Amino acid sequence: MTVVLDIPVLASTLLLTAFSLVGLVFFIRASVKERLTQLGLPLESAAVDQLLDDLKGYLLQRAYRISVIKPESQTIIFEGTVGPSLFLAVFLALMAALGVLCLTLVLGTLWPAAALPSLTLLGLAPLAGRFYWRRAQRQEQVQIQLTPRPQASLADQQWLTITGHRDELKALQNQFPLPWQGPAPH
Repeated sequence: MTVVLDIPVLASTLLLTAFSLVGLVFFIRASVKERLTQLGLPLESAAVDQLLDDLKGYLLQRAYRISVIKPESQTIIFEGTVGPSLFLAVFLALMAALGVLCLTLVLGTLWPAAALPSLTLLGLAPLAGRFYWRRAQRQEQVQIQLTPRPQASLADQQWLTITGHRDELKALQNQFPLPWQGPAPH
């Protein structure tokens, strides 16, 4: 049985594989990117003190500490160290290894002599996990600010704005099921 190689199909497969590897590189880089977001919450002044105490307790429990208190702007900034995820480090290394294996398969089909040398690139796959591991551990901040509520008709209405990492704010929303909104409207 003779195998006929369709060069245009293989060349386009190589091109698509190269594009997917570029996407993989950007995915690995994005794994350590800081993703800040904001949550807002309209409050009556009577509920502010209790909620602030609850938020403070929650953040202290999650290994944050108070780093700055700015009474003039009614802002509290918490800082904490966020560690890397072993699962994500292993996952990224495996994805890099699969990407290199796909490239090796396509190159080996197009140019059989290139299969073995391109397989040596597999040794670079653990670098993806190491890249994530070294850069994912960082100091993060959660900022809580209290301002007069925009468009409020009563003087006792406040707007609580929390700024922090997207995942931390999702966990906070799960812990405090309140009517959270986006940033304060202007």
